[in-house]
Amino acid sequence: MPTTLQEPSKSVLGRDTVRVDGPLKVTGTAKYTSDFNFPGMLYAVPVPSSIANGTVRSLDARAAGKMPGVREIFHHDNIGKIYRTAPPQGFEGIVDEKRPPLEDQQVTYYGQYLALVVADTFEHAKAAAAAVTVEYDVKAPNVASELEAHEKPKSESSRGDSDGAFNKAPVQIDETYVTPVEHHNAIELHAVVVQWDGTNFTIYESTQAIGNSQTVMHQMLGVPIENVRIISKFLGSGFGGKLWPWTHVALGAQAARKLNKPVKLVLDRKMVFQAAGHRPLTQQRVRLGASPDGKLISLSHDYITHTSMLDEYEENCGEATPFIYSVPNLKVTAALAKRNVGTPTSMRGPGAVPGLFAIESAMDELAIKLKIDPVDLRLKNEPVKDEGLDIPFSSRHMVECMTTGAQKFGWSKRTPEVGSMQRDGLTLGWGMAACSWIAERIPASAAVELHENGTVRVVSGTQDIGTGTYTVMAQFVSHQLGIPLEKVEAVLGDTSLPKGPLSGGSMATASLIPAVLEAADNAIEKLLDVATKVPGSKFANMKPDDLAFGAGRVHAKSEPAESGVPFDQVLKQGNLKVASGKGSSKGTFGGSPKFSSHSYGAHFVEVTWQPEIARLRVNRVVTVIDAGRIINPLAGRNQIEGAVVMGVGMALFEQTYYDPRNGAPMNSNLADYIVTTHADAPQIDVTFLDYPDFNLNALGARGIGEIGLAGVAPAITSAVYHATGVRVRKLPVMIENLLPRA
Repeated sequence: MPTTLQEPSKSVLGRDTVRVDGPLKVTGTAKYTSDFNFPGMLYAVPVPSSIANGTVRSLDARAAGKMPGVREIFHHDNIGKIYRTAPPQGFEGIVDEKRPPLEDQQVTYYGQYLALVVADTFEHAKAAAAAVTVEYDVKAPNVASELEAHEKPKSESSRGDSDGAFNKAPVQIDETYVTPVEHHNAIELHAVVVQWDGTNFTIYESTQAIGNSQTVMHQMLGVPIENVRIISKFLGSGFGGKLWPWTHVALGAQAARKLNKPVKLVLDRKMVFQAAGHRPLTQQRVRLGASPDGKLISLSHDYITHTSMLDEYEENCGEATPFIYSVPNLKVTAALAKRNVGTPTSMRGPGAVPGLFAIESAMDELAIKLKIDPVDLRLKNEPVKDEGLDIPFSSRHMVECMTTGAQKFGWSKRTPEVGSMQRDGLTLGWGMAACSWIAERIPASAAVELHENGTVRVVSGTQDIGTGTYTVMAQFVSHQLGIPLEKVEAVLGDTSLPKGPLSGGSMATASLIPAVLEAADNAIEKLLDVATKVPGSKFANMKPDDLAFGAGRVHAKSEPAESGVPFDQVLKQGNLKVASGKGSSKGTFGGSPKFSSHSYGAHFVEVTWQPEIARLRVNRVVTVIDAGRIINPLAGRNQIEGAVVMGVGMALFEQTYYDPRNGAPMNSNLADYIVTTHADAPQIDVTFLDYPDFNLNALGARGIGEIGLAGVAPAITSAVYHATGVRVRKLPVMIENLLPRA
């Protein structure tokens, strides 16, 4: 394969790069799912249940069906067959809510769809949906927040004798930590627009995984996979809530097929809270045993998470536990508790984010009990290998994350006594926590086309969920071909393109790199072949092996890249409009890895506490991240800053409450479900260590979408304890926790 001769100093990699799709977004010309409109399009509105447990005795749609504009009201008796999906293969065919919509009359959560009204306008559909009446045989719902496992806990990881070692340990921490239900609140609501031509479905969907959605819809709708096309050009974020299709997608598609008309279905905010996933409630017991000098002897992490009545979603809270610290005796167990709630799903940093809240909080409590600096305690327990898998780390610079963060934050000035630090009449609290997230690759394909006008087109059937995938794909090609970024067009968001990766687990960028680079190299090979066959060219009758490509030019290997012939001239001389190449990459996820691949980081937090008015604020955050080579530092810092802001919400604000009477999410709106605003956002300083991890891909890059959220909440609660002396083990921190008790 040819290699680029582009000088590193000229590369766009590692430089602050504005998003190539930015102009489309700021001018309003970027089309999101609900922006698509077609002639004769109808509008669908679901009818949600008003109970969380019971059965439908009767559903009366007669009055609603006579209302203006109503075309059809679908329910259990007339929706037709929507099939269950087969067991998933890898990341294909995944749904979290496995029961198809309207399959039966059993109700297991509040807001479950019982009917679908389709009308000529959204207003007509909404009015008619409100007119559908339902009678139930009601049972009391179980939405209790105290969790008891419905089955025997299963072992997730184990080494040594954790119970025996804990019982003998000179210093012990044994505490339970709770994280609440949190809901994804992306700006863009879940939406689907479906066209059916009698044979083929074209489905515009707000999804983080167009390939998976295609597989799921082909199975649920009972048509060949080639008859399903999924398009998702832009997302207004997803945070994991849009990874897998929810029941409204199949409902919209079935309605379009039944009526032979385009159908648009957009969930309202309340429906997103009810029937489109959430981060589950977690209850985690952590037991740490240590020697007086702070060396860990035992670590036990036993957690229960809630799930729905019909599905078993597992939140892997112990994802980072086996390798985050060195400890000879370890046990991780997991269990589920059934509740009358919608099925949970992935939410930014699933498993590791709530899991690290528990582990890092316990480590902070251990540091206080031992009177050891929290940074020093973690440094004492830094592992030299992944002790859970007994393999070396691919790349781990956790120590430097902590020492660099401490230096930038000014940690050496910290006095450990509670409430001992003051500034401007405020009590300061300083806290820190470590963090980790997986670094993996999944299969991906891409194609690169060189055009006679000097532009390049790179395509892959992936999607950009707002993280900058359009831009990094263009950067890869610009780097590999040595041409200006503005001459590269990135195309994605369509399953008719070469199959790309999902946008989840922070794996898209790392997965695309080998595929795009190989495609670019293959396009170069074709270009060099063309160059040797153009009559009259300076390369005529040469062998392709005697040529090279660099700085956007074909040249003989004996001459500088800059003196060659621009690739567009080669194509024109050869009467070709395009020279193209395809590339693909295998995944690293699962299997038997040779290296433990993760990203790491450390967060240092300052809170201010004003007891006179009970005002707590996260004032500043210093974050240091070890995430391999950073392709676009501008977008990268933005990713981490957004994650930190989300971490402030996790620590101080976010919690979904369920009404015990009917199982309804009570604060199912953005007035009552509190998220971090600009006014709540702290000063944020982000540093990337920028150590390439070439075991993962040729550019040494790892994903950064989730690592920035992991560890933020325990760093904040650590700082809250330092300021107030109150240890918060159940999120979010409530002002009531901090007020003096009478």
